[in-house]
Amino acid sequence: MKSLIVLAALLGPLAATTISVVPVFEPVSLHETDVDEVITDTGEALQATVISRPMALTGAFPETLIESIRTPHKLPSNNPNYTVEEANLLVLCNIGIAAEVTEEGLVVKFDVAELSIPDGVDLTIRQVLKLGMVAVRKTLEYYQAPQSDPLIVRIRIVGTNEGTASLTELDSQFALEGD
Repeated sequence: MKSLIVLAALLGPLAATTISVVPVFEPVSLHETDVDEVITDTGEALQATVISRPMALTGAFPETLIESIRTPHKLPSNNPNYTVEEANLLVLCNIGIAAEVTEEGLVVKFDVAELSIPDGVDLTIRQVLKLGMVAVRKTLEYYQAPQSDPLIVRIRIVGTNEGTASLTELDSQFALEGD
């Protein structure tokens, strides 16, 4: 028994993690509200926006930041008529997101294999993906600001089929400089 306590004490520090409170930007639907938002990054007025919210995260950064963009989000309201249970467009439209650091930089993949735009969300899949890309860029801009080396980001659309193959035209790449 005594040896188990000693072993647990020795392994305890190995299991310690750092929790960071960071802003994560996400694409949010404004359906069932009375506003449209002009998204300057896409040049369109949509019933959607990209907003940040603070999150307490642990894990590999920047990968965890990117994967946190697709976190369920019920917008708080003081109006009993606003009953929307989910506002995050990636969750609503069943679009996956994953990130991996490679020798070439950070690869962000939007997975559209299970894509479905629900009734009430008056957006095209391209608009949703562009909003997701804005969320990635804004989230990474905050992360990258104190870094000394530039971050190369490659965005890829995966999981396409015959009907969605043209979405790969949205594949892109950009570099973010640190301060």
